[in-house]
Amino acid sequence: MRIKQYLILIMFAAFSIKSFATHIVGGEIYYDCLGNNNYKITLKIYRDCCPTCAPFDSPVPYLGLFNSAGGLIDTINMGIPVITPLQNTIVNPCYSFPNNVCVEEGMYTKTINLPPIPGGYVMSYQRCCRNSSILNIANASNVGSTYQIPILDNSIVNCNSSPRFTYFPPLFVCVGMPLVFDNSATDPNGDSLYYDMCEPFEGADPNAPQPVPPAAPPYNFVTYSPPYSGSYPMSSSPAFTINHFTGLLTGTPNMIGRWVVGICVKEYRNGVLLTTNKRDFQFNVTNCPIISASTIPKQTTFCFGYTVNFSNSSINAFSYHWDFGDPTSTADTSNISNPSWTYADSGVYVVTLTINMGTPCSDTGQTTFYIYPHLAPVFTPPPGQCVYDNHYNFTVGGDYMGNGTFTWNFGPHATPSSSTLENPTNIVFDSVGSFPVTITVAENGCSANYTANVIVYPKPDADFDMVSTVACALHPVYFADSSHADTPLSYAWNFGNNTSSNQQNPSAIYQLPGNYNVSLIVTTMHGCKDTVNKVNPLQVFPLPTAAFVVTPTDTSIFYPDVAMTDHSVSAVSCEVFWGDGTTGTNCNGLHSYTKPGIYPITQVVTNIYGCTDTARSQVIIRPEFRFWVPNAFTPGGDGLNEVFKPVLIGVHDYQFSIFNRWGEKLFETTDLNEGWNGTYKENEAASDVFVYKITFRDDVENLFHQYIGSATLIR
Repeated sequence: MRIKQYLILIMFAAFSIKSFATHIVGGEIYYDCLGNNNYKITLKIYRDCCPTCAPFDSPVPYLGLFNSAGGLIDTINMGIPVITPLQNTIVNPCYSFPNNVCVEEGMYTKTINLPPIPGGYVMSYQRCCRNSSILNIANASNVGSTYQIPILDNSIVNCNSSPRFTYFPPLFVCVGMPLVFDNSATDPNGDSLYYDMCEPFEGADPNAPQPVPPAAPPYNFVTYSPPYSGSYPMSSSPAFTINHFTGLLTGTPNMIGRWVVGICVKEYRNGVLLTTNKRDFQFNVTNCPIISASTIPKQTTFCFGYTVNFSNSSINAFSYHWDFGDPTSTADTSNISNPSWTYADSGVYVVTLTINMGTPCSDTGQTTFYIYPHLAPVFTPPPGQCVYDNHYNFTVGGDYMGNGTFTWNFGPHATPSSSTLENPTNIVFDSVGSFPVTITVAENGCSANYTANVIVYPKPDADFDMVSTVACALHPVYFADSSHADTPLSYAWNFGNNTSSNQQNPSAIYQLPGNYNVSLIVTTMHGCKDTVNKVNPLQVFPLPTAAFVVTPTDTSIFYPDVAMTDHSVSAVSCEVFWGDGTTGTNCNGLHSYTKPGIYPITQVVTNIYGCTDTARSQVIIRPEFRFWVPNAFTPGGDGLNEVFKPVLIGVHDYQFSIFNRWGEKLFETTDLNEGWNGTYKENEAASDVFVYKITFRDDVENLFHQYIGSATLIR
């Protein structure tokens, strides 16, 4: 391949490189929060560097510190800058770049303390003026620059640091050459950044090129000369655009000149806009001498068939002429960038590409292509099978002629582990898993392979248990699945009594006692099965028969005793539930109820196998009401008539009180069984007549009763 280099010296239409920039060409301000209300302020200013160019501010630049309403708070002396010459960031072997463009960066830093104030602060710097030859700004020689940054109120975000641009724009841009520039920024807080092309601010004027302090915000935008604007700042095709999320600036300038471009980076946190850092810079668009190179990538794949999709990696090509070197055709040429051509047969062909034919930038390159039939074997893995009964058949497919060799590799877990047949059969794998299988086809000096996985599924492990320890006729017998598998299972139960189930944990009812064989078949989602038959058949035992008679079944609370007679059959134990909260194990006996009501009576009997049966009945205890009070008592210690108390049956809410003749209460109780023994405060009362008061409600109609009378204590 030959590379022709042509140095085309083209003078600018309106100015030369040496006439570029005698003024400030860009800048930005950003800050870092250091804690305790301390902030490190950074001001970057860019200028053309030459003996006659304007120097950086002398003696020092001053920043204005304003509140959110634009009120001046302080003027900040930024001190002496660190001055750094900037290097060219564009490298392209197709162009010869100018070497007489020079830009310097002056970086000023200052740490200041900013106590929190409502609305925060605004910091600004102003300088005049811009180059008079700028094409996109009206009256550019009288227009200055303003660089500002807000410092947030701590109530919005505490101790925030602003974003700052990472890279300096290129010193110049070649006309007609696509520009791809990383205009991204970084943010110390890791906030989300959003990029836009935006209008720069205008600033100081020639009458006060270094205002101290600078004017208060808000600031006006520069006035663009039609058809230019902040979103279309320079003549270009395609127009310059910026990726809103990466900051990548792309476009192709098509006019020589100076252009001011503004880029804004917005800082968001949790969807809330915090700050905007605006940087503007003067883009110098110039002619760059062209160097062209015709390049065809070398062939890296072979046996891909007769159709070739050509690509080129030529440098600075604007026209193409391909010659595909096919002797069977006179139409084997193309004038597009990336053509395709189908050859009539296999062979070795020399392909030629000439770029920019007939121009000083023309260049020619050649490379050799080897054309063979397409070789791309494939196979479809057979469906997965279960490990206990697998045998796989394989069929090769895809593109191949069949005049070569076939090599199958099934791996060490297969029998056989390899084959040279085109379509081998009955390949058996000895374990569970996913096994790579590779087919390699070699023909026409080429070799190609294809690998796919064969799946061998495991066998499930079927098992179950009987939940209850005793199985009784007519009672549900519960079964618990304890199978294991790598997928969910389906179930097929056979309970041995002509019934079945597909539930995981079913139950069965056996009508008759006897021995039954229970089996379970489980199936995985892949169709793998296992069966379990319990070695010992299920033994179902007979039931006892519960039966009893109670007499009477309807009686009064005055006659609360009920007799039970057991009539159960084949029972070895019996338990009775009387319905009043009491139980017993004597199913032939008496039970006395203490309150009226309807009481369900349940008998549960158990036979020698542990099987149970239940019988039920009920008894009605009807309420009655009786009341009697004696008129005297003799507490003499002889055990006769020792206490005074009324006799009541069928009552509730009972209260009994004793008073002496002066109305003093000597005794009181709510217990029907408790009486007065003739003492008061541990002293025996003398023989006398005492007054009693008795209140209660009857159990028959729930009526309230009160009785007041007298009783005689005799000693």
